Amino acid sequence: MSTYQSVNPATNEVIKTWPAHSDQYVEDALATAAQLYQSAWSKGDIQPRIQVLHKLAELIDSRTEELAKIASLEMGKLLKQSRGEVQICARIARYYAEHAEKFLQPVPYPTDLGEAWVEHHPLGVLVAVEPWNFPYYQLMRVLAPNLAAGNPVLAKHAAIVPHCAHIFEQLVLEAGAPKGAWTNLFISSEKVAELIADDRVQGAALTGSERAGSAVAQQAGKYLKKTTLELGGNDVFVVLDDCDLEKAVKQGVQARLSNAGQVCTAAKRFIVQRSVADRFLEKFTEAFKAVKIGDPLDENSTLGPLSSASARDTLDKQVKEAIAKGATLHYGGEALPGPGCFYQPTILTNITRDNPAYFTEFFGPVAQVYVVENDDDAVQLANDSHYGLGGAVFTGDIARGRRMAARIETGMVFINSASDTAAELPFGGVKRSGYGRELSDLGIKEFVNQKLVVVSGQ
Repeated sequence: MSTYQSVNPATNEVIKTWPAHSDQYVEDALATAAQLYQSAWSKGDIQPRIQVLHKLAELIDSRTEELAKIASLEMGKLLKQSRGEVQICARIARYYAEHAEKFLQPVPYPTDLGEAWVEHHPLGVLVAVEPWNFPYYQLMRVLAPNLAAGNPVLAKHAAIVPHCAHIFEQLVLEAGAPKGAWTNLFISSEKVAELIADDRVQGAALTGSERAGSAVAQQAGKYLKKTTLELGGNDVFVVLDDCDLEKAVKQGVQARLSNAGQVCTAAKRFIVQRSVADRFLEKFTEAFKAVKIGDPLDENSTLGPLSSASARDTLDKQVKEAIAKGATLHYGGEALPGPGCFYQPTILTNITRDNPAYFTEFFGPVAQVYVVENDDDAVQLANDSHYGLGGAVFTGDIARGRRMAARIETGMVFINSASDTAAELPFGGVKRSGYGRELSDLGIKEFVNQKLVVVSGQ
């Protein structure tokens, strides 16, 4: 059984331990969710569900500072970044409140057979397994479209963010959702597997590690349940010779160090054209040296701790292994002494394809810098990855950027900006980064029955 514990990673002090939910509690939660799915709340008029999302957005906006502080204390995100996360949660709730009805409208299909259309109906109870790195945003990406569609959700959050998990559930209920619409469960991965196997559950959504995604997908596949997976990434940040170098450096530093580098869509592999490589690396290193490591609640800090001691230790081991296998430590490379889970911003260069670091996701403030000759080499290196989540291309020639974006094998590419997210844009990847999309109109269609109805023309 996972221990659900709030530990401040800036000090390693235990804030609070949360008891696991009993088997009976889980059974009652599932029964309540299944009953809700059979009710008019799920299958009837969308307006009551939309009103909950409107109210939820207002509640989140009114409690931004409180929610931000909880996240920063629990997983180490800089307070300013926690505020940003809370604010996008409100935007996602509001977006689906305003657009879900239109997205779920019947779609006509011209046919010689008569009058035909596709209706959108809820699928049933879903299980969500979500990570700690964006402890509210990850939940909202699942809640908002599925609440609008009428799918009740049982949510297992990461064991290190129980306070965020608890307060999110309270907000949903306070916004007027009936019991069962969103239920937080402090449970083990074994209990998740049991839930997925239950006939009352119709699908599972997971954001997390490749290993966790594989386990959930296998279990769901065994029982023929629909899944969406958003897994790791090894995103490229391509710097071409005609780009605004100052902008590329500034965006690149933010793209690697935001959330202490613990972002699936963070820039991890910097692919730089040779003619600008020295200048880029010089400016990039200066920016890394200027980082102020400190308490995430201190507004002057620009890099907070990693989320846990184990996260820091894993990253440290990866860096040391990369160096042992031939990578050059250009800057950083050390865990900071003291009780907190801090790690220096780090730059590795000269990574060869036979180095484990070449294919590994570094979930922390570690940048890999590669030098290439031309656009073809950049694309080849970008695509030589097990992952395919996001990426960025910096160039002064938008047509050149478009051509490269079309060739990069990822779910998302941003030209002249770091990877970003917005309620109205689909989010997801290919290869071992998972499948399915969240947010936008695509996100709400993942877990609905797209039912064809035909009235005969004969």
